[in-house]
Amino acid sequence: MAQPIRYGIIGCGSMGREHIENIKMIDGCVVTAIADDNAASREAGQALLPIPAQLFDNHHDLLAADLCDALVIATPNHTHRTVLVDALASNTHILIEKPLCTRIEDCLELVHAAKGRSGMVWVAHEYRYMPPVSEMIRMTHGGAVGTVHQVAIREHREPFYPKVGNWNRFNANTGGTLVEKTCHYFNLMDLILKEQPVAVFASGAQRVNHLDESYGGRTPDILDSAYVIVEYPSGARALLDLCMFAENSVDNEHITVVGDEGKIESLLPSMTLRYGRRDDWGKREVWGQTASSGKGVSVRRVWDTSIKYMGNHFGASYVEHVKFAHAIREGLAPEITLEEGLRAVATGIAAHRSIDERRIVALSEVLPAGW
Repeated sequence: MAQPIRYGIIGCGSMGREHIENIKMIDGCVVTAIADDNAASREAGQALLPIPAQLFDNHHDLLAADLCDALVIATPNHTHRTVLVDALASNTHILIEKPLCTRIEDCLELVHAAKGRSGMVWVAHEYRYMPPVSEMIRMTHGGAVGTVHQVAIREHREPFYPKVGNWNRFNANTGGTLVEKTCHYFNLMDLILKEQPVAVFASGAQRVNHLDESYGGRTPDILDSAYVIVEYPSGARALLDLCMFAENSVDNEHITVVGDEGKIESLLPSMTLRYGRRDDWGKREVWGQTASSGKGVSVRRVWDTSIKYMGNHFGASYVEHVKFAHAIREGLAPEITLEEGLRAVATGIAAHRSIDERRIVALSEVLPAGW
């Protein structure tokens, strides 16, 4: 029998604890160490484990203890660079939560520091593993809609949840909402289109949320709504529609992929996939013919029966951990690389700059030459 993979969890807030729940469900994986400077978070993580882990109040001591084959880093965004630089000094396998970092300079430093390591580094952009999204990507890449010209992602949801110390109320800590939250969607756009963006135009603001809150005399400055248009070299475009004061949504996430031959839609949490081809409907030949009848559109629910823990991401984190553990055992490369994590951050930073300066921002303004 293979030796178990020993995990260390660095950062045991809500996401760190979700990682523990997923690891518990995978055969041959065990959490042996937890590090968090907040005692309540450490104890909350420990309470989830059938076998107690060794607890540390800082990541330095956890790394020095040599108890782990793999690390999960789920600390606040603005600490990622410091923790990951230290973790990269070993060859331990690493799963780093999104966003990779809050600044491009830090992301570039980490990409460089990781070169030559035997341990892999995997960025946790797990949205691609949500069952209907995964099926949408599979179908799209299989030619189901022909050449893709448009991707539209709408997330209408609740405000950001409270975090320990309220660190997520300020752009200086999060990188800004379009880095902290929607880097997931920018990564999905790149994956679906198999391209890297060239320009961004965005409009957004803080309109409703957190305006009546104060922390140490400071009012939160994180935006709660935005539209972002992302342009790609082929001429394809992607649109993000984000609203974080829309709790009364039926499906809070709606992803649409449109090609010259058809259209696919993924809806969550209903786990719905809608798909139709233009030829099945009958291309418009007579003016007045409606395009909204649903003719030729199939509707089905999509689920992955191998998922043992749904969590807060519709089973995507579980699938990611299964793949991460498999890659460790088989010596495979990560499915989601540091470079991908960097590009998702870059698009978010470009979007914030576009909002601030009210103009189109080229990715070449954010990334150095060669990227």
